[in-house]
Amino acid sequence: MEIRVTVPILKNQPGAFIFGPEIETFYEPIAVDGNFAVRFSRSGLENLIRGIRRREYSSWEWHKLARLGEELTAAADAASLLCPLHLASHWESVGVIPYPHQLDTARRVIQEMGGRAILADEVGLGKTIEAGMILKEYMLRGLVRRALILTPASLCWQWFEELREKFRIPVVLHRSQYDWARCQCIVASIDTAKREPHLAEVLAADWDILIVDEAHKLKNSKTQNWQFVNSIRKKYFLMLTATPVQNDLRELYNLITLLKPGQLGTYAEFKQRFTAGRRTPRDPELLRSLLGQVMVRNRRGTGTIEFTQRIVRATPVTLTPKERQLYQEIEAFIRRQAQQSLAEKKTILPYITLLREVCSSPWAAVLTLKKLHEKAQPELRTELERLLQQAAHLEISAKVQQVLNLLPRLQGKVVIFTEYRGSQVFIKKHLEAAGLGVVTFDGSLSAGRKEFTKFLFRRYGDVLVSTESGGEGINLQYCNNVINFDLPWNPMRLEQRIGRVHRLGQTKDVYVFNLATQGTIEEHIWRLLHEKIRMFEMVVGQLDTILTQLHLDKSFESRLIDIFIRSESETELVRELDQLANGIIEARDRLARSSLLDLVP
Repeated sequence: MEIRVTVPILKNQPGAFIFGPEIETFYEPIAVDGNFAVRFSRSGLENLIRGIRRREYSSWEWHKLARLGEELTAAADAASLLCPLHLASHWESVGVIPYPHQLDTARRVIQEMGGRAILADEVGLGKTIEAGMILKEYMLRGLVRRALILTPASLCWQWFEELREKFRIPVVLHRSQYDWARCQCIVASIDTAKREPHLAEVLAADWDILIVDEAHKLKNSKTQNWQFVNSIRKKYFLMLTATPVQNDLRELYNLITLLKPGQLGTYAEFKQRFTAGRRTPRDPELLRSLLGQVMVRNRRGTGTIEFTQRIVRATPVTLTPKERQLYQEIEAFIRRQAQQSLAEKKTILPYITLLREVCSSPWAAVLTLKKLHEKAQPELRTELERLLQQAAHLEISAKVQQVLNLLPRLQGKVVIFTEYRGSQVFIKKHLEAAGLGVVTFDGSLSAGRKEFTKFLFRRYGDVLVSTESGGEGINLQYCNNVINFDLPWNPMRLEQRIGRVHRLGQTKDVYVFNLATQGTIEEHIWRLLHEKIRMFEMVVGQLDTILTQLHLDKSFESRLIDIFIRSESETELVRELDQLANGIIEARDRLARSSLLDLVP
């Protein structure tokens, strides 16, 4: 069936259409399956005016048909995203590859979910890219002008950088209470935004879109964060988390209710209909269907992304005799002082820091020994001054020598991570003396200096030596060699370090070298992470979920400190760490048997 539309044209308009005055009308076919043509008519305008004068109007059916045509046109426009076309050349220049699962997620959120969704992809699949696509798409369509992105403080810079560099979104980092009114697109820390005077400004504004990262921290509806986000006025709403549910089905209910109130009914209705226990769902198929209306979860593997391999190498380090003596004397001193501080209910944190520093390098220990010496009681100053002199006179360390032996065997650029500024300076000094181009990166750098440092490393540097705080929010996919000069007691920090390199966009296998000094607490930490719980064989982000299952009354790091302080012998220390490892393994097995994440479509 051919559809013909008549278009009236004015008389005596030479040059407007190419046909002679003897031709009253003609049809121009339009390439839509050959079923649509436009009829141009000289007399059509006269007929139109005559019909209006006689009040000969179309029936309501024609108006409904016209409205249907508008809706079909809008649907056709929505089917093809503007963002990838608009940014095609820019993405090519900055190396952004929009993966099919990311494009599909953006389409689903815009077309099917009305711009309100939980992006729950597994870690490393690019939730930030998906959120950036959705935000940019709405901006290109003229539907979003004011945008607010709330993240943990450590991720603010990363969001700012990603949105500006990859999507050309004129976003600003929140600096003062005046930014809320004068800036259209803001990245801010959720902890800052929820406090006065910022709270009143945020709640007074009408935001076109709100994006919240690390949204699993909103799983409790009684917290200030949940109530704050719930009070923000927003049209579109995105929440990003790799773990939308961990311990309890109520966490899932709270997140969905925050996003789309009523989607799961009242909590009493949800509990009666969908829960057979805290972690046991009733009618999981129906629940999964309802979640699929507001949540997208992409998983690694066929259809998304196959990550390159991660090859982890244990690199044991044998301390020099002088280093061994220094470690043993500092360890004995720490044990005595920690016991006394606990008895007097004083903090032992400086002593634990000193223990970790002496495992890293003598220079790292020097700084803390100096501070302790300045504040110490007279009876301790002599011992601390002796230890300080011992550490300060060690010009080379076994770890630095191990790094110097390792670097010539590695191809490409290398990132070295350390927790301590003293070790960073120590490493830089010896690597530069060996003729290497060394760039340092730490948390004290301004935003401009960070960008310049990254440029120097990428263009000219051989080695980047970064501290823990300096490593937050930087992406180093052009590297594929990581050396952990020291091992953090929080295993998630170790994962975050490696994640700077082994992430979306990495095209090579990643080599990770973990240095661990033998005969020290660092060796026990390495054995726990590598041999016992096999942390490096886990899926990225899995360890965080497993540790949550342990329900520790303290952090994992604090648990390690307790074990060290309580253990009166090497044998007891090993036994306590083995028990902790067994608990982690049991939690991993329980999680594998009954993962609530299986509910997520």
